[in-house]
Amino acid sequence: MSDLGPVVDLGYTAFAGNDTSPSGIQHGPVVFFGGIPYAQPPVHALRWRAPQLLDESIVTSEIVDARNWGPPCLQVPAMVGVGSEDCLTLNVWKPRNASKGDELPVAVYIHSPQGFPLYDWVEQHHSGLVGVSIAYRLGILGFLGGHLIAADGDLNVGLLDQRAALEWIKRNVHNFGGNPDSVTIYGESAGGASVMMQITAYGGTRALPFKRAVAQSIAFGPTRTDVEVEQSFSNVAQLVGCPSHGTDALKCLRNASLGAIVSASNRLPSTEPSQFAPVVEGPAGFMPGLPTRLIASGKFIPVEYIGGHCTGDGRTFTLGQPSDFQTDEDIKKLLLYWWPALSNATLYKTLKLYPSPDVPGSPFSTQWNRVSTIARDIDFWCLNWFLAEKLADHGVDNVYSYAWDAPDTVLYEAQPYLGAMHTSDVYYLFSGTNTFGNAGNTFNPFNASEAILSKEAIAYWTTFASTGDPSSFKGTASASWEKYVVRNRTRQRMVFIRGDDTMTASRMKTITSVEIDRCKFWMSEDTIAELRI
Repeated sequence: MSDLGPVVDLGYTAFAGNDTSPSGIQHGPVVFFGGIPYAQPPVHALRWRAPQLLDESIVTSEIVDARNWGPPCLQVPAMVGVGSEDCLTLNVWKPRNASKGDELPVAVYIHSPQGFPLYDWVEQHHSGLVGVSIAYRLGILGFLGGHLIAADGDLNVGLLDQRAALEWIKRNVHNFGGNPDSVTIYGESAGGASVMMQITAYGGTRALPFKRAVAQSIAFGPTRTDVEVEQSFSNVAQLVGCPSHGTDALKCLRNASLGAIVSASNRLPSTEPSQFAPVVEGPAGFMPGLPTRLIASGKFIPVEYIGGHCTGDGRTFTLGQPSDFQTDEDIKKLLLYWWPALSNATLYKTLKLYPSPDVPGSPFSTQWNRVSTIARDIDFWCLNWFLAEKLADHGVDNVYSYAWDAPDTVLYEAQPYLGAMHTSDVYYLFSGTNTFGNAGNTFNPFNASEAILSKEAIAYWTTFASTGDPSSFKGTASASWEKYVVRNRTRQRMVFIRGDDTMTASRMKTITSVEIDRCKFWMSEDTIAELRI
């Protein structure tokens, strides 16, 4: 203990934490440690290079103030003064009485803006849990690609940051009372994609620094072509005021001011949905192939797994309202915006597989329901289905699936036609959060039924980190979350639904053969080639 707060000594240095939240709210017996560096600052000569380890052999007697959050990594839209390039830090929450040797399970959330606090996860856990969230480079600084960076730097440094943070946790979490051999990683949307890519990292040739994984609404793709990647590099260089090619281009970009990088981020052409995302590197790289191809070929290390989606995920990405979708052409236009390489043949098959509302027997009452289901399946549900299937095929017994059908109340009241829109599960897992990139976050107080669903979900999520079975320590009124595959090869998932003020309406539900057939279509070799996921 110091005058600053509770202290954890890591050997090479010590950190003083905070037994209230940074906002001063008491959170029971939970201590927070924020802004702990896990790698050297990735600035100047270290821009677009793999994270460099701290020298943990240099021992200092200093007690570092870790009572508050570290700066977030820059996002888009970016602002000078909001976020930092020196952002390779993580945050730790531990029970007040946890100490070295306690061997508590560890829950790691990717990533770590202030909108994702883990106080409730740690406080609610039945027998003790250590929570960690990690920040990593995003946008231009995390995923600028091209042959110049491949030759004099590293590709996918944002993913390498995540791995460096996980390795730091492996080395040091025991000092907080955590068990380095019982680490579970979690992520939503791009974070869900990160979970998938950590599982498939290096094509399964290197040991994983975690045991279990939870992927929420995986959002990934299409992976950009080499031509597109090179064009993005050229665009960035020109906007920063650097040569767009030649040996001086990268040197100039590494010497450019952060303000110039921020300005370039905000002025880039917005014609493509995702300009800075992971790229395929080749056989020796972190991402040696498309994640779906790595999964299909068994080039991953099996882990215990929960995967799922929000029922309204696709509605969030239709870029419109129900009235905007009246014809097949409206649907084709949206699909080609997100997945421009889809062929006419694939578009035709898609419209047949998801029949128009005017076709007898169609399950869709409107074109809106039809298009949002297509968008949800391609980018969220079917990736989770595919990974769950392959993990089960590789003998993993503890595989679970879910669908989240409880809307984020704040977003729903603003746009009710979105239903249980993208990130609705995050709202309940993180104290009613609504995050806005680096612009801040808000927390909506729960009413009684929301609070019950939040507590139920957190119990499942954190219990999985303990035992690999989310129902091991569920609430007495909660349904048993059964495994994805049952004896007769039926597939099933938990559907999360708000109930009344005493219990939720969550229940297990069979996954229909129609849903599975759609996913088989999207995850087929030919379709994956067009989706580039």
